[in-house]
Amino acid sequence: MPETTIDHADEHPDPPCHHLATGCVDRRWLLRGGAGLAAGAALVACGADGGASPTDTDDSDPDDGGDSGGGDEPTGGGDATLTTTADVPVGGGSIFGDAGVVVTQPAEGEFKAFSSVCTHQGCQVADVTETINCDCHGSRFSIEDGSVVGGPAPSALSEIQINVDGDQISLA
Repeated sequence: MPETTIDHADEHPDPPCHHLATGCVDRRWLLRGGAGLAAGAALVACGADGGASPTDTDDSDPDDGGDSGGGDEPTGGGDATLTTTADVPVGGGSIFGDAGVVVTQPAEGEFKAFSSVCTHQGCQVADVTETINCDCHGSRFSIEDGSVVGGPAPSALSEIQINVDGDQISLA
């Protein structure tokens, strides 16, 4: 009987090559590459959150402007009436977004004004209850002094000078 030889080449194909130029890529190599791409995309997405820092830096500019009287700029002058005392509830306040101002009345007859721009990321504050509230990320500020009561805001709202003459409230 003739001797039979077994060709083991069929049992063990050539080892996989990992070279795109020759078109020889195995499934494991593709999966590893896909995992690498997914990890890279996750890092890029995390980097986008870090990109919010310039926005935070930009947020400080309106606050700096508010401290230097920048709150007067949107109205074009301090003599125009902003609101009346009757329109600002005791223990709350009213927002005048066009003027960039929130006016509060922490106690009967005591009126305060602050920048209406949140110090966290520059959102316009949304409402005033017993605190001045920003809906963007949940920051809350005191109606008495604009200080941070809660949330991610890094600093108080800038105080804005106002004049109360009779029942008229205007920017100083």
